[in-house]
Amino acid sequence: MSLTPEVAGVVAKMREAAISFEDLGLADARQFYIDTLAASGGEPVPMATVSDHEIALEGRTIGARRYRPEALAAGAAPTLVYFHGGGWVLGDLESHDRVCRQLAERAGCQVVAVDYRLAPEYCLPASSEDAIAAYGYLVEHAADFEIDAQRIAVGGDSAGGHLSAVVALAARDAGWPLALQVLIYPATDLREAAAKYPSKGRNANFPPLTAELMAWFGARSVDANTDPLDWRVSPILAETLEGTAPALVLTAGADVLMDEGVLYAARLRDDDIEVDHAHYPGVIHGFIEMHAWLAATGNAMDRIAAALRQHLAITG
Repeated sequence: MSLTPEVAGVVAKMREAAISFEDLGLADARQFYIDTLAASGGEPVPMATVSDHEIALEGRTIGARRYRPEALAAGAAPTLVYFHGGGWVLGDLESHDRVCRQLAERAGCQVVAVDYRLAPEYCLPASSEDAIAAYGYLVEHAADFEIDAQRIAVGGDSAGGHLSAVVALAARDAGWPLALQVLIYPATDLREAAAKYPSKGRNANFPPLTAELMAWFGARSVDANTDPLDWRVSPILAETLEGTAPALVLTAGADVLMDEGVLYAARLRDDDIEVDHAHYPGVIHGFIEMHAWLAATGNAMDRIAAALRQHLAITG
């Protein structure tokens, strides 16, 4: 895979400063991830308001953060519910703060970022259970979050893309409103056989998501109670994707997860779902978090914003 010159420069810097997560404790790895994304994401875009909330689920409480951009009118608003990436092990509301601000500003919509339980403390499908329950809670309590429940989308990157695909399936089954699913280089297949996807070998040495880091995530995100055939773990194995929301699927050419995203977009299309598949050749995994480093990030943000404006009927 040939990298774009700009991406090649970023990859060279990453390799020069490479840190093995195996050498870090879990707490240090989580902080390293937050610090890295703060550096790559650039200066935070100002918002009219940013407020933290709690979502009370059965037996647990998870956090949420609400972003309202300056141009957004008061009252119930079109909303993107966003789930962060991080291999189901890393990430939180801080790690993807810059991504959420960018999307809110560019699309002119509210963004509600939702946290979820992380592995290895809580292995899959705990994060999927949280994502589904939290989305249902937001729909039920839309007025409390100033959400226009008829103009709501879900999205996320990597592990967050996985959770967004899962939520889209759950929303279909529950009859919850959902206008769009935004799947940014999603993980969709966690079976052992998924290791045979060609992109897993071809792109194994491109940071940040190398084969080594994939193995580190894999050793922590699942346990003996995780069923890889469960659609909440491997959404690509759902009996049918028919009836789910229209989708925007982003994939990167130099990404180990490329084939999973491409195949999921094809499966959506085969099941008669409206799909916009945006592929970025020569670009690496994690690029949506690299606004300070890559021009491709701004282009992808604009593609997502355009889809949100279309499907959430955002004008102005």
